Amino acid sequence: MAEQHAGPDATALDEVVTFTSELIRIDTTNRGGGDCRERPAAEYMAERLADAGLTPTLLERSPGRTNVVARIPGTDPGADALLVHGHLDVVPAEAADWTVHPFSGEVRDGVVWGRGAVDMKNMDAMMLSVVRSWARQGLRPRRDIVIAYTADEEASAADGSGFLADRHAQLFEGCTEGISESGAFSFHPDPRTRLYPIAAGERGTAWLKLTAHGRAGHGSKINKDNAVTRLAAAVARIGDHEWPVRITRTVRAALVELAALQGIDVDVDAPGFDVEPLLEKLGPAAALVAPTLRNSANPTMLDAGYKVNVIPGQAVAYVDGRMLPGGEDEFTETMDRLTGPDVEWEFHHREVPLEAPVDSPTFAKLRAAVERFDPEGRTVPFSMPGGTDAKQFSRLGITGYGFSPLKLPPDLDYAALFHGVDERVPVDALHFGVHVLDHYLRSA
Repeated sequence: MAEQHAGPDATALDEVVTFTSELIRIDTTNRGGGDCRERPAAEYMAERLADAGLTPTLLERSPGRTNVVARIPGTDPGADALLVHGHLDVVPAEAADWTVHPFSGEVRDGVVWGRGAVDMKNMDAMMLSVVRSWARQGLRPRRDIVIAYTADEEASAADGSGFLADRHAQLFEGCTEGISESGAFSFHPDPRTRLYPIAAGERGTAWLKLTAHGRAGHGSKINKDNAVTRLAAAVARIGDHEWPVRITRTVRAALVELAALQGIDVDVDAPGFDVEPLLEKLGPAAALVAPTLRNSANPTMLDAGYKVNVIPGQAVAYVDGRMLPGGEDEFTETMDRLTGPDVEWEFHHREVPLEAPVDSPTFAKLRAAVERFDPEGRTVPFSMPGGTDAKQFSRLGITGYGFSPLKLPPDLDYAALFHGVDERVPVDALHFGVHVLDHYLRSA
């Protein structure tokens, strides 16, 4: 059936641009702390899924924090189901910093502009346009496909995928694998090479709260029990710490394939292997692995005191930590040591690291779908430095891959657009993504 199908119809290519633009215009800014309302975007998606003959379910843990789930029945009732998910919320944007208004959804010179154009209303729109194209053509996939649009991914996911996994697991019955954001976008390490990194891993999330206690007093007096001083020392130690290299299975596979593509002979498993010389040889392609060679911990927020001449009795800091698969014990032991005896720390938010097999039939089909539509491109595995909703869905036994395909021009720094200024996506890239996604979902 997949080989006989001509692909998405022309309407799908028009709709993916329209849907991306219109979704951007629906402001779903997630400021954290529950300050977000995804419901208008969820209703927008549900209405268009219903037009395609599906029966979407809208679910909320908190008012206005709406998720959408729909199932497309496959032709093989004995096959495992596949989850395809995207989030509806976006990070804040300051309009004064942008070339166009971040919530305009403007289409200019073949490019769709606005917050969410790459993270990830583009993929949301691609999913929707493919499903509607199938409905118009009377097509069904081989396996059941569960479509999920989630809330709250840009914060804790408590109102989104976490809520769905914990309270509505029955909607994902039979799902063994899933695909979502941050993979299969083209990356150009040099003018001759076009890579498509497919995500098969994620570092774990470890957002930390540090608290130092001391003796409150007058700012003019000597105070050896100053909470601010204790906290500042711990924060400085954390910021200065050099984490050791730990090569995970996914990163190992990425290093081997990237080296082979450049004709570099390397034995990653050799005793005493030093990754740094290899990174230098890889050049710009090293950016695909460098962020995931280590655990990390970056201080991000400080909160202490209420008046300049008063020494407070407590000081608080927050740290964005990330843990490699297999690196969780090392992370906690290191935090115990770096914070020292005078500063308490706890997980403000924690989620697991993930790894998915790169030698699986699924990964092979993801590769094939991309290279079918770009024969000169080369797919490689990689691990994401951050995290996605795949973490929460992993509680249901769902193995996740990052796969939101886009063929981008060499001069577009796609990675910098995530949470950045002037977020945008070319129309041609959306069309490419629709073709690849359509092919993969029918062949999966």
